[in-house]
Amino acid sequence: MAEPLKAMYNEGFLRDLGRKLHGACETFELEAFVAEAMREPWEELELKARMRRITETMGTYLPGGYGQALAVLYAVDHECTGFPYLIFPDFVEVYGQAEEHWELSMKALERFTQGSSAEFAVRPFLLGDPQRMMEQMLVWSRHTNEHVRRLASEGSRPRLPWGQALPVFKRDPSPVLPVLEQLKDDPSLYVRKSVANNLNDIAKDHPDVVIGIARRWMGVSTRTDWIVRHGCRSLIRKANPEIMAIFGYAEEEESAPLVAAAALSVDPSVLRIGDSCVLSYQLRVREGEAARIRVEYGIDFVKAGGKTSRKLFLLSDKTVPGGARLSAVRTHRWADLTTRRHYPGVHRIALLVNGREAAFTELSLEAAKLMGGQLE
Repeated sequence: MAEPLKAMYNEGFLRDLGRKLHGACETFELEAFVAEAMREPWEELELKARMRRITETMGTYLPGGYGQALAVLYAVDHECTGFPYLIFPDFVEVYGQAEEHWELSMKALERFTQGSSAEFAVRPFLLGDPQRMMEQMLVWSRHTNEHVRRLASEGSRPRLPWGQALPVFKRDPSPVLPVLEQLKDDPSLYVRKSVANNLNDIAKDHPDVVIGIARRWMGVSTRTDWIVRHGCRSLIRKANPEIMAIFGYAEEEESAPLVAAAALSVDPSVLRIGDSCVLSYQLRVREGEAARIRVEYGIDFVKAGGKTSRKLFLLSDKTVPGGARLSAVRTHRWADLTTRRHYPGVHRIALLVNGREAAFTELSLEAAKLMGGQLE
């Protein structure tokens, strides 16, 4: 089994960091730093809690003044890059939010994000003074370094995973839009992915805003077209009619339904949690003009309380000739994941074409076998 991500913060990491900090500041107490960081209940701390423990312990053993402490971090940050060193921008988040530290903190976030990422550390600044911080984000959106430009978008995402939510931008995303406009044709794919993810976040609360952006941006450049496509992915999954029309998906017609015939089957139809099944589908598209279609299957997963929640899985997305016949098989595993647990019950499985249900079947999921008193 792979080690949990939190295991990267261990005694070896702390000693290596401590040696670097002691090399830049001879009064830094390496042994005390390691002992304090790893005090109980260290083993029980999860990733973000370990990160914060290290940050606060650095704050204890670095020189007393905020500016002095940053100077020590600046002396070693060229050696401290990558995901584990999110602790450097975290230091700014914890110790640099006072008004008198604003300029120092902005310079530090701009610098540290180039070696790891300050996307989480900027969130409290945005919550504290969104107008001032978005002015800074707009400045960063014009930076020569792609990591800083990405920070302007990623840090202002209303629903950043692992990050604090930004209710102010969930209610009104308009302060974020100038940053996205600035970055909509960015040469860096790293930045463009962030812009698309930001749009996708906004679409969950304000679909009309993103639909308007999609109409304006489509055709600006191939790079912008890519952003629009990925930024509208949630709206496409929901088969939003306006978005489906923008991307050229075939529409239903009263006189000629898009799907002339369809079938979906599952084998086996009874299985246990942890097993796999094979889904088979066939469909025939209406005669006439070529049609762009998006074929998915959706599973209404049974939840712990007995209710269901649908998740979609893409099968095909392409343009086909009128009258085309499509068929394929797909293996689906029913093993528990960190993001999804399975529960016994009847699971409805639907075949969807451009968001409309074309066929369905059902599968009965049973509890995993008991082996020696434990679940297999």
